[in-house]
Amino acid sequence: MKNWLSIVILLVVVVAAYYMVQSVRQTTQQAVAPLTQANSALQTQVADLLHPTPTIIPDPITIIHEVRALARLETIQYTIEQVITAEQNQGTLGFLFGDRLLFVAHGSVIAGIDMSKIAPEHMQLQNGTLYVTLPPAEVFIVALDNQKSYVYDRETGLFTKGNVNLEAEARQAAEQRILQAALDDGILNVAQTNAEAFLTKFFDSLGFKQTVFLRSR
Repeated sequence: MKNWLSIVILLVVVVAAYYMVQSVRQTTQQAVAPLTQANSALQTQVADLLHPTPTIIPDPITIIHEVRALARLETIQYTIEQVITAEQNQGTLGFLFGDRLLFVAHGSVIAGIDMSKIAPEHMQLQNGTLYVTLPPAEVFIVALDNQKSYVYDRETGLFTKGNVNLEAEARQAAEQRILQAALDDGILNVAQTNAEAFLTKFFDSLGFKQTVFLRSR
């Protein structure tokens, strides 16, 4: 009987100790929770300061300046990479007042024929042969790929924060260099040839089996 009573008392003590420990743990967690939340919030704020995410706020007013109907036959696209060095004040005191950046530009040039320039008098049918006078090929688009273009390196002097317009100037120079590279490689000649090949198939599907292209002067 005494042994049985001892076992019951021991169980009561164990259960009481368990609930006491749980109560203390819950109270501690409740007390520490505000500190944990504050620490987490502080870490988030520090992370935002060290690695800020830019906020883009577009103006709610959009102005459409012009709407034009286009009839462009795009026949060739060049994709070009160009490295541009933009610098200023790179003399003897360049280490104090100079500014220099290395810009890696990725861009594309698209050329073709403007079909809206073809009038009825530019097409003549003689003895079963269609004579078509095509306008000269032209460049339609020169554009940088902003996702692939980037500033690789920039160095500023000790006493300057750099020219805020230097990157914009580098981008403009990159577009001109990309365009010139495409022109030097003969993009207009390729655009003209591709246009003639495409239109030959097109006129053939309309029943004109022989087409001769003349280039306007």
